[in-house]
Amino acid sequence: MSTNEPGGGPTVRRIVLGSQLRLLREARGISREAAGYHIRASESKISRLELGRVSFKERDVSDLLSLYGVNDPEQREPLLAMAKEANKPGWWQSYKDVLPQWFQPFIGLEEAASLIRTYEVQFVPGLLQTEEYARAIMTQGNRQAPSDVVDRMVSVRMSRQKILSRDNPPRLWVVVDEAALRRPVGGPKVMRKQLEALLDLVEHRTLSLQVMPFSLNGHTVDGGAFSILRFPDSDLSDVVYLEHLSGATLLEKRDEVDTYMDAMNRLCVDSTAPGEATAKLLTRIINET
Repeated sequence: MSTNEPGGGPTVRRIVLGSQLRLLREARGISREAAGYHIRASESKISRLELGRVSFKERDVSDLLSLYGVNDPEQREPLLAMAKEANKPGWWQSYKDVLPQWFQPFIGLEEAASLIRTYEVQFVPGLLQTEEYARAIMTQGNRQAPSDVVDRMVSVRMSRQKILSRDNPPRLWVVVDEAALRRPVGGPKVMRKQLEALLDLVEHRTLSLQVMPFSLNGHTVDGGAFSILRFPDSDLSDVVYLEHLSGATLLEKRDEVDTYMDAMNRLCVDSTAPGEATAKLLTRIINET
């Protein structure tokens, strides 16, 4: 995968490399504390490296490989090359002038995930937005921004969606509140096109789309939108992403993630079933738009 195109990128490589380093460390029976001491770092830094949450210094990787007894050049060189690739900027770095710094790590995690579960209350999730719908949101939320800046914001959103059409795409499981589908973002024409696009996606092989209907008395889950990301390596912990006005939060502690996982499971039980039931509700909303 190219580091300059959606679907590849440094986060993927960091996660893979971190997982390999963890396996090598455990095979030698070396503690994270001892590994951290060897590279003049803390135990928590080793943990972050092994989870792929931070960038790698090639010197640190080289020192760790030596500590783990990996001295054969044929074994070392691919891992050192991966460390170098993992430090290259992702495709989104060229948009950092229009991307909040707190949002950039999420794009990398999104690309690395094998399963993305999302609950959205106000808007259609970004990965499913049409270009016109995305432009309406960007324009409304950035009223003072020049048109070329809005264009670049929309371009980022459209580029993120390429993960859904790549080879081996992530599984996407979405629950959208009915209110988001009835909010006339961009006007009736834009909204109708967005709803029709969702209807076309109902039978998509890697997408499960559900709607939390108005007919349900009260909300199943208190609070706002959230996403849960799962990664290909089963030893890597799930991550919950929460966005707020001034930034975003990533939750990784098992008990916190479990709370949101339980919430998502309740949402899925109470929402329209993927497929025919969701299509029926979408069709009704389209006819009423």
